[in-house]
Amino acid sequence: MHRSRNKGRAIRLLAIGLIIGLGAYWAGSRWGQHVPSVVNALRSPSASSEAGLDPTEAENVRIYKLAAPAVANIVTRTVEYDFFFNPVPVEGAGSGFLMDNDGHILTNFHVVQGAQNIEVTLGDQSRYKGKLVGSDPNNDIALIQIDLAGRKITPLTLGDSKNLLVGQRVLAIGNPFGFQSTLTTGVVSSLGRTVQTRENTFIDEAIQTDASINQGNSGGPLLNSHGEVIGINSAIYTPPGTTAGIGIGFAIPIDTAKRVATDLITRGRVRHATLGAEGRVLWPRLAEALNLAVQQGILIEHVEPGGPAAQAGIRGGTKSLTDSRMQELRVGGDVLIAIDAKQINSQSDLSLLLNRSQPGDTVTATIVRDGKKINLPVKLGGD
Repeated sequence: MHRSRNKGRAIRLLAIGLIIGLGAYWAGSRWGQHVPSVVNALRSPSASSEAGLDPTEAENVRIYKLAAPAVANIVTRTVEYDFFFNPVPVEGAGSGFLMDNDGHILTNFHVVQGAQNIEVTLGDQSRYKGKLVGSDPNNDIALIQIDLAGRKITPLTLGDSKNLLVGQRVLAIGNPFGFQSTLTTGVVSSLGRTVQTRENTFIDEAIQTDASINQGNSGGPLLNSHGEVIGINSAIYTPPGTTAGIGIGFAIPIDTAKRVATDLITRGRVRHATLGAEGRVLWPRLAEALNLAVQQGILIEHVEPGGPAAQAGIRGGTKSLTDSRMQELRVGGDVLIAIDAKQINSQSDLSLLLNRSQPGDTVTATIVRDGKKINLPVKLGGD
């Protein structure tokens, strides 16, 4: 009996306490002091982490969020043949970036070279079949295109590379070793480098950076602090004996890429300035054997009839000899030693100077003929 009464009394007390508590909560929520919503936001874990960023970190986050969706992971597939002529599929990978709303993607030529199938995955994980629009092997640039099928993905803004300064901050986004949408940061370490990438290809006016660039980053964008593309990440120089992936990064200036992309979109090919002459690089023993007045330059062997060099009056070889390697050599022609007062000691020097010119430009070629220097104006052709 007593237990029953005590139990009933406890239930009544609990009910009264609950009613008082709810009433207090209602009164407080209506008339009590409120914590501002901004303070509540700052107390959330995500807002708290953002609030802890310094201005540079916040800018990095902002640029990455804007740019990453337009950065492409490019996977290529080719078929090679083994010793027994059996087909062997070979897969390659690299990076690229969307440059306009028509689905054009800039990348490196070496990323898509020889590809029979190109698959593109953008930063939002949407996948597309890529089509090669064209390429410029000399500058290691290629342009591919995807069908966005109505999807709205903001392309990256192309900046300019002519006003860069050593020390300014840069960001690189790419897919090193297949890890998609990876961000690295650094500075412009140097400008105006000429980097030989293969026997006949080079990066002219290369942007040197300490932002980490590894295998798979090739073709990805190098961005400035405004999120504009200033270069295409292309190569890393690793000194002999150094761990792979540790070295100096180089990027193709975006001004070069814009010129190449415009040619590929409007003409379907890139026009290069041509001299209309072929020759052989001189070396001291050859110069001495031929009794030439100079020991460096290019001995002109053949001149294209009616071409730029021929119209300018440059002469090719007049007779044939066989050198110590049993190769035919045309001698008796002019020796090209400079263009626009820039010395030429190799085929690379000549290729570099022509690459900086446009078809139709007039340059001054300095030749040596019969021991005398002659300056000749040459209107360059274009292929």
